Amino acid sequence: MNAVLREITPITEKDCLYIVERHKSEFLYPLHSHMEFELNFIENGAGVKRVIGDSVEEIGEFELTLVAGEQLEHAWEQGVCTAPDVREITIQFAQDLFDGPGMNKNIFDDIHQMLQRARLGLTFSLKTIVRVYPQLDTLAHETEPFEQYMSFLKMMHELAKADDSRVLASSSFARADDNTQSRRIKKVEQYISEHYAEEIRLEDLAALVGMAPSAFSRFFHQRTGRTVVDYITDIRLGNAARLLVDTTQNVSEICYSCGFNNLSNFNRVFKAKRGYTPRDFRTLFKKTKVFV
Repeated sequence: MNAVLREITPITEKDCLYIVERHKSEFLYPLHSHMEFELNFIENGAGVKRVIGDSVEEIGEFELTLVAGEQLEHAWEQGVCTAPDVREITIQFAQDLFDGPGMNKNIFDDIHQMLQRARLGLTFSLKTIVRVYPQLDTLAHETEPFEQYMSFLKMMHELAKADDSRVLASSSFARADDNTQSRRIKKVEQYISEHYAEEIRLEDLAALVGMAPSAFSRFFHQRTGRTVVDYITDIRLGNAARLLVDTTQNVSEICYSCGFNNLSNFNRVFKAKRGYTPRDFRTLFKKTKVFV
């Protein structure tokens, strides 16, 4: 198994934040993970390739992404970016920054919910970036630590209120569970997680929580924002992506071991959802991983 670079950040137990601003023309840091949470801003980066878990996308001129998953692999690669001066601001902070006794008050609920979603990587729209840009622009140059921290808190509050942020990686790839779901939804998700390689019928899932199939379909969509079929497909694809990255099994073996019963359909669905064929996806991660 290839090992992703495990970054050791400069943050000590007495630090609140580590903030660094860089100007560069190349993105050379390999795929990596770290214990600390990270907010990464890129300006003038059109064409850069963002890799968060099993999400691979080309970014625009401005990029703002929050990564709060301890094991979530991520990297920004050169892609087709040719800009001679790309500005990058990286803000890292310890996981317990928002866990202290003073941080469990109601006013921090939105931030806690945002960090929960960011375990899969969370990217923000241009509208939101524009709203917090003045704070981002000055945060790295603030010399007074207290003022820097207060400005960071205000910015995090603004980001948490954004209604157009978007989750990036699949939960099965990132190995993250959502503890905020209802008991019935969690029961169904647990069943799917354990049986995704098998045939899963709507009637069986509905019976699992004592509901009629049609009522269960509506209930599941209302609670998760996805259809049952889409959710099962995402779980299967996430597990398939993990096997492509972490094993040497061939694509056909992975296809059938993850619940797909047709190789051509697996290739088609994988490319539609991930932007790459399974084979190309594996090649991409081989290029970005390093041995440690």
